[in-house]
Amino acid sequence: MSLPPLVEPAAELTVDEVRRYSRHLIIPDVGMAGQKRLKNAKVLCVGAGGLGSPGLLYLAAAGVGTLGVIDFDVVDESNLQRQVIHGQSDVGRPKAESAADSVREINSLVNVIVHNEVLTTDNVMEIFAGYDLIVDGTDNFATRYMVNDAAVLLGKPYVWGSIYRFDGQASVFWAEHGPCYRCLYPEPPPPGMVPSCAEGGVLGVLCASIGSIQVNEAIKLLTGIGEPLVGRLMIYDALEMNYRSVKVRKDPECVLCGKNPTVTQLLEDYEAFCGAVSEEAQEAVSGSTITAADLKSMQDADENIYLIDVREPNEYEIVSIPGAVLIPKGEFLNGSALEGLPQDKRIVLHCKSGARSAEVLAVIKSAGFSDAVHVGGGVLSWIKTIDPSLPTY
Repeated sequence: MSLPPLVEPAAELTVDEVRRYSRHLIIPDVGMAGQKRLKNAKVLCVGAGGLGSPGLLYLAAAGVGTLGVIDFDVVDESNLQRQVIHGQSDVGRPKAESAADSVREINSLVNVIVHNEVLTTDNVMEIFAGYDLIVDGTDNFATRYMVNDAAVLLGKPYVWGSIYRFDGQASVFWAEHGPCYRCLYPEPPPPGMVPSCAEGGVLGVLCASIGSIQVNEAIKLLTGIGEPLVGRLMIYDALEMNYRSVKVRKDPECVLCGKNPTVTQLLEDYEAFCGAVSEEAQEAVSGSTITAADLKSMQDADENIYLIDVREPNEYEIVSIPGAVLIPKGEFLNGSALEGLPQDKRIVLHCKSGARSAEVLAVIKSAGFSDAVHVGGGVLSWIKTIDPSLPTY
């Protein structure tokens, strides 16, 4: 369905702006009025990573007058495979500042607002209130639900995108005209069910595909042209080169935007709501977590341990801790790995950062390996504290 323009047009375009945006101006659907609306618009990009990179670059090029960027992270070398708004010289810099510099280089007429901070329940409402539209480029469920809830409570639309390996999704959530994110996903997935891009990987160019769809939707909303993805979920399969659209209806029983909402303010703890680690895993790791330095001491003392890497084979090929045996997490969850575990050795588990090994620890403790432990921080902690010469990912 078509919707009215989200913002009023600016008073005028300067001669320089007319020259810069001439290819927009000669499109009848955009024209002078549409470009003036873009000039008058205030858009916030949540995240300056894989989706935020093309989002910010193309929103700036399109002439959005005010662009906000919020990100607390710093540029890492592993980001450069897909986060094209950053360059080699930006490694170690705050992403929000690096992104802002790139935006200014693309279009000096854009007013850039930098939020170099973590988006939390304490600041999200105040930050969102200053913008007409939110573009969500986050990569974790806790922040996605918080972004959705804040947008609904403030009556603001937002453009959502998600990427994983070769698959991407995009939609527009605007409770006033259609469903919200909770209508599509009433509950977060169980802990460990959906790996993050850091765990499962992502094809770099997929970010551009989904990020450009998000910008396209933002332009349509701001200028009031076309039919936005309100009430529709766009699904993209890069391997099959296939796009398909699925209708998403507003849930009348939605706890946030339904007939009788029970969520009327932000939750106190979105991390707890999404449960990054299950309660069983939290209980298992209590008193059963060692450091990378502890593991090194065990190895140096030739203690009777059996070190297991629960990551995937392709991760193991990138980097591994000396002496670790690869047994992927899935083999523990389906029970096939349990019968092969030695009874006369102490089991020590590790993964990339500690989340997956915590889940496996809960499984093997329930199977009777009561003295098993896992390495907090995983192989990343080993690289940081024991052997910095190893590659990270």
